[in-house]
Amino acid sequence: MILDQLVQASQQRVQKVPVRERVKRIQQTRKMTTPVLSFEAMLAQPGLQLIGEVKRASPSKGLIAAEFDYLQIAQDYVAAGIDAISVLTEPRYFKGQLSYLQAIAQTVSVPTLRKDFIVAASQIASARIAGASAVLLIVAILTPVQLQAFITLAHELNLSALVEVHTTAEIKQAVAAGARIIGINNRNLKDFSVNFATSCQLRQAVPAECYVVAESGIQTATQAQQLAAAGFDAMLVGETLMRAPDKGQAVMQLRAGVRG
Repeated sequence: MILDQLVQASQQRVQKVPVRERVKRIQQTRKMTTPVLSFEAMLAQPGLQLIGEVKRASPSKGLIAAEFDYLQIAQDYVAAGIDAISVLTEPRYFKGQLSYLQAIAQTVSVPTLRKDFIVAASQIASARIAGASAVLLIVAILTPVQLQAFITLAHELNLSALVEVHTTAEIKQAVAAGARIIGINNRNLKDFSVNFATSCQLRQAVPAECYVVAESGIQTATQAQQLAAAGFDAMLVGETLMRAPDKGQAVMQLRAGVRG
């Protein structure tokens, strides 16, 4: 199963970091006073916000961007008025790097999200050190104890936690763990198939006090309008934007008619 391979690869990466070094990074990060842009303040704005993704490849699609000027991509997004940027940092299957996130966070004027398969506290600390505004936490790969601990740690480090779910049961787990932002992924992480209807089907199960983000399989302005009508606060779009020759135009087309 693809998800198992992704989690295993992530676990192998964090095992390379000594335990003492993990603790040291977290302690250093907690002492940081450098502010980060607020991901939740972005979500609180009227209308449907657009989170554009910077990614080079994926397990299901292979290489998406042979030419990968990640800083230019991020700058093109911002110039088009994007609201936040998600950066893939998983190196093996998505060809990402934490250094991409760090460079983008230092360059752009919008919040940034570390998108990875987070299985250890050190990855959350590393995201904060790199200047991220938020981290992605996936309910399907964490125990309830881990999920609650990671959400708590993220908030302690002044990071937002976008908690990703795929089922009603996972929404309940996320809320019980203290999630303030729920991300509904239209992609089935077991086989990487996509069903756009998933987000709208699960939207009503998310409590009113939580922000809610639709993820994956969003390709058209019509779909964006459906998400806005369903009460989503934001949509996270990756491949559609990454494959667009003119990313600024693609951003504007997706946003047409959905801003408050």
